[in-house]
Amino acid sequence: MRTGSEPTTARSPLRLRLWLSVWGLIWAGTGTATFALAGRPGWAVACGVLMLIVTIDLFMVLRHIHQGPHYQPGRDIPPYEPDHGGRSPRPGR
Repeated sequence: MRTGSEPTTARSPLRLRLWLSVWGLIWAGTGTATFALAGRPGWAVACGVLMLIVTIDLFMVLRHIHQGPHYQPGRDIPPYEPDHGGRSPRPGR
């Protein structure tokens, strides 16, 4: 049941998040290596922690993409019926 408030061409942002995570992973890895070689252990640890967070996000995005249309619905998947709190969606039903 469409309410009319959502665009019919909306798509999941998972592919964008995937490529942004790859980009962030490259930069965080480069930053970790560069700061470690430059003798800046504090910045190297900060970039390493950021690289760990980006890696976790990358795996979560890949997991959601591989789970299929439940997380990434296409045009042929109708939206879920909204929860009406245990009541009928229309009065008088």
